[in-house]
Amino acid sequence: MSQWHPTAIVDERADIADGVEIGPYCTIGPGVRIGSGTRLFSHVAIDGEATLGTNNLIYPFVAIGYPPQVRPAIDGVTRIEIGSNNVIREHVTLHTGTPKAERVTRVGSNVLFMVGTHVAHDCSIGDHVILANGAQVGGHAVIGDFAQVGALTGVHQFVRIGAYAFIGGCSAVEKHVIPYVLATGNRAWLRGLNIIGLQRADFSKAEIDDLRKAYGFLFSGDELFRLQVANLQAELEGSERVAEIVRFCDEIEHSPGLARRGMCLPRDGRL
Repeated sequence: MSQWHPTAIVDERADIADGVEIGPYCTIGPGVRIGSGTRLFSHVAIDGEATLGTNNLIYPFVAIGYPPQVRPAIDGVTRIEIGSNNVIREHVTLHTGTPKAERVTRVGSNVLFMVGTHVAHDCSIGDHVILANGAQVGGHAVIGDFAQVGALTGVHQFVRIGAYAFIGGCSAVEKHVIPYVLATGNRAWLRGLNIIGLQRADFSKAEIDDLRKAYGFLFSGDELFRLQVANLQAELEGSERVAEIVRFCDEIEHSPGLARRGMCLPRDGRL
C-alpha cells in the first residue's frame, strides 16, 4: 500500500501506484502518474501531465510538470515523461514541453539531478546522466547517455551533448559537443577525450585507442570538419564507438536548425 502523509494534497484523479511514499506538504495534480517504489520526501510539487516511473527518489522543494518559461503562455496539453531509479535532489525544476516541438520533455532512467538543477521545455535527457549543482539546461537540448554536466554550467537551447561527454563546471555550452570528449570554458571548447570517464565506464584499451585515432583524424589537416566526418568511418571501419560519433555529426549536419549552431571544437583546432 502507498503511504501518504496527512498534510499531503493528492488529487483523487492522480494515478498513484502501490508502494509510493508521499511525504509532508506534497501536492500532486490530477494528471500525474507515479510508479511503484517512488518516494517524495516532503514539499514536492508535481502537476500537469507528468509521468514518473518506478523507484524515483524526489527530495524537498522539487517542482515537476509545470508549464515552461516561455511567451506567450502555452495553449493545450503538454507533458513530461520521467523514467525510473532517478535521484532528484532539492530545488530541481523539470518543465513540460511546448507545441513547437512534440509537447513533451523526456528524462531517462538512473539520472542524478543535484541541488538546484533545471531542465527546460522539450529537452531529452538520456540514461545515467549526471547534472551537478546549479546546472541549467535550455529548451530543446539533448544530453546523451552517461554524459555529465558540471556545476553552475549553462547549456544553450537546441544544443546536443553526446554520450559519455563531460562538461566542466562553470562552463557555457553554446555549440554541440560530440560524444566521449571533455569540454569546458566560457565559451566551451574541447580539451581532449574524457579518458577518466571512459576508463570508469570500462571502455577497453582498443576502444579508447580507436577514439584517440578518430579525434586526431577529425581535428587535424586543413579540410572542413564535415569532410573529415565523412571520411572518418572509412578510416576506422568496424568501430561502433567511432560510428556513434559519425551518427551524431550526421544528424546535426542534416538538420539545418541544428547545423547553424555549430560544433564545439578544440581551441587550436586540434586535440
